[in-house]
Amino acid sequence: MKRTLLAITYLSALTIATLAADDKKAPDNTATNERDRSGETQTSGDQSNSSADLKITQAVRQALMKDSELSMTAKNIKVITTNGQVTLRGPVKTAQEKTKINQLASSAAGGARIDNQLDVEGSK
Repeated sequence: MKRTLLAITYLSALTIATLAADDKKAPDNTATNERDRSGETQTSGDQSNSSADLKITQAVRQALMKDSELSMTAKNIKVITTNGQVTLRGPVKTAQEKTKINQLASSAAGGARIDNQLDVEGSK
């Protein structure tokens, strides 16, 4: 019993030490956070509460969710509509997804202006 407990304690300590020594660089979102705090980019808090803007946002979101080819990452982008302008923000996996989302949003938004600020993951 003592040997088993000692072995478990040793393995736990070894695992913790290995994880602590992992030299992978932690993600750095500093630039993104500064950009969002600057007030010059649209964030989800900028979504208008007018019924027309809410309907546009809803239509775009429904179009994204309905498309089975889009990744879950792509379906989770921010869709922000203010004064009839739709801003798309967030990461997508491929340039094809970015293009597809822009097409879906343009179609669903019924002529509203689309500001596509989507970022393709890994292209930075």
